[in-house]
Amino acid sequence: MSGPGRKKPSARPATKARRTVSKRGPSIGRRASYASPARRSPAKRRKKKNVHGTWRKIFGRMFYWGMVASLWMGLLGGAGLLMLASDLPDTSTLWEVERQPSITYVDIKGRQIAVRGAAYAPPVHVDELPPHLVDAVLSIEDRRFYYHFGVDPIGLARAMFTNLRRGGVVQGGSTLTQQLAKNLFLSNERTYKRKAQEVLLAFWLESRFTKKEILSLYLNRVYFGRGAWGVEAASQRYFGKPANALNLGEAAMIAGLLKAPNRYSPTADLARAERRATVVLDVMVKAGKISKAEREAAFARPVHVRRSQSSPAASYFVDWLAPQVRRLSGDVDADLLIETTLDLDDQRAAERAVLSVLDKAAQARGARQGALVALDSGGEVRAMAGGLSYARSQFNRATQARRQPGSAFKPFVYLAAIEAGLSPWTVREDGPVRIGDWQPQNYSGKYKGDMALITALAKSINTVAVKIANEVGRGRIAEAAHRMGFTSDIGLTRSMPLGSNETTLIELTSAYVPFANGGIQTRPFGLRRISTREGDVLWQHQDTQQKPVLSPRSYALMNLMLERVMQEGTGRRAALKDRPSAGKTGTTNDFRDAWFVGYSSGHVAGVWVGDDKNRAMKKVTGGTLPAQIWRTYMREAVKNIPAGKPTSPEVVIAFTQPVKTQNLATAKARTEDPLGDLLGSLDHKD
Repeated sequence: MSGPGRKKPSARPATKARRTVSKRGPSIGRRASYASPARRSPAKRRKKKNVHGTWRKIFGRMFYWGMVASLWMGLLGGAGLLMLASDLPDTSTLWEVERQPSITYVDIKGRQIAVRGAAYAPPVHVDELPPHLVDAVLSIEDRRFYYHFGVDPIGLARAMFTNLRRGGVVQGGSTLTQQLAKNLFLSNERTYKRKAQEVLLAFWLESRFTKKEILSLYLNRVYFGRGAWGVEAASQRYFGKPANALNLGEAAMIAGLLKAPNRYSPTADLARAERRATVVLDVMVKAGKISKAEREAAFARPVHVRRSQSSPAASYFVDWLAPQVRRLSGDVDADLLIETTLDLDDQRAAERAVLSVLDKAAQARGARQGALVALDSGGEVRAMAGGLSYARSQFNRATQARRQPGSAFKPFVYLAAIEAGLSPWTVREDGPVRIGDWQPQNYSGKYKGDMALITALAKSINTVAVKIANEVGRGRIAEAAHRMGFTSDIGLTRSMPLGSNETTLIELTSAYVPFANGGIQTRPFGLRRISTREGDVLWQHQDTQQKPVLSPRSYALMNLMLERVMQEGTGRRAALKDRPSAGKTGTTNDFRDAWFVGYSSGHVAGVWVGDDKNRAMKKVTGGTLPAQIWRTYMREAVKNIPAGKPTSPEVVIAFTQPVKTQNLATAKARTEDPLGDLLGSLDHKD
């Protein structure tokens, strides 16, 4: 019951009130937590302890395995360093310089062609050099040399950024110390191991020597081109003065050599060397080493280069001889004098002829390269131009490039025919010919019917050459070519008579020499004598017994036929006005190679024009640019040689009887005037 004296019972069971005040004040609309931290349940305390323990375990394991990984990395790194250091070169003889013998090449008149071999001069200290020379080298090679420890991270980053921006490797990040380490102790191979060893050696050099000592070592041991090792030897070689006397312009040119010594050599290409020196001067201005006024003064002062080599392109000839010199002279610790067959007058004429004809207009037609080699009647090499510029490319296109000779091989086809009994007036038909699935075509795409062999060779008719080859046998043609001077294998393919077998210019030219010297086989050579500077003869060329490889009849009739090529055939542009000459043009498929080989007054020269990448030219045939180069050269080369006589009519008539004739030639060979005009009006342009 309820009553005024009794409390009203609660609707909810009575419980003991628990009330805690939140530190942040009373809670509104939410249930407050009234349990104090000290009075939390054991389960919650265990959970929190487990979380803390888990993190301690994780961090502990990370620390442990990090220490293990660091230890292994240290061990592996140390092993790697030991492996790299195990085959590092000996550095105990760093300051010792062993001078190698020099090799001096002279021409037939004793004039110096070139000096090869290591040429060291007395070492100089950096303090003895003019400051502008040191500044020029550091500005262009290593601007931060005095601030890095052998490897320059800033320089590496700058080089990487520049290379990424340019899309290729245009800038290197090696320091001068790294370059010294590579030049002194390592090879030029591009491997990670070599680069790592270079870095190790750079650190060693920096820890062992002062900056000035490192710079002195670098300037005394680096290669400056043309056989000059060290700045003192380079100064003497290029300017004929000691390094401490170099002016600013000369110093810039010396510093510019370091990027590519042979390419920027002032004796090879003075204009390119001057452009490179200009780059060095501009960098010096940017680096604050010289003022703009000093740069302009250096520009205004001409640089006089000492010509250590009389003819830049003669380096092709010297490179050709160098392996022979090493083999024939043996291991001799003495300066050598090499007497060669080269004539510097002819050499200069050859260079001028190639450069003057292969101008910008010719190169626009795809004739980007050319070569010329000239021999005397005994096989001595008188001139050799292996390309347009030795500084740009040392590849010798006269001796190393193997190309198809095209129609320049046809004289050996007709020689085999003459030796088989045919004559220049033997008649064959210029008409369609098919061998299996192969049908050769003439340049003009037309056929002219019956014609004499002398006409077919002069007009370079393909169909007649193929028919003659089938008639006399390709084996007989190959034998005749080898007898004349070919040393390469000659495949007996159906296209062989059209010059499909590859050869070199010097080999093809030497095979023409018997046509010029009375039928005597020769081998091209360039060495006469090797001796020491003291006069001890180490080797001397011995004239071998000459053997004739042509009969008088073959010699006379082939000369008549090759003279006709120059008079009225494809070689008209090569003809010399003041003397008889003979030769043959050659052009390969798609105008990829163009040749002319000819002779006059006992002087034989061969010319090749083409492209190093074997790209087609724009209708450049052997009768165009190569014939012009040959004529330009020969006019100078033989101007002081007495003119020879053309093939005598009496000799020709004497060799026309008896003549073995076959097929259509039978009637005409006996009645036709052997000295008449048999060429007709064919339009072949080979």
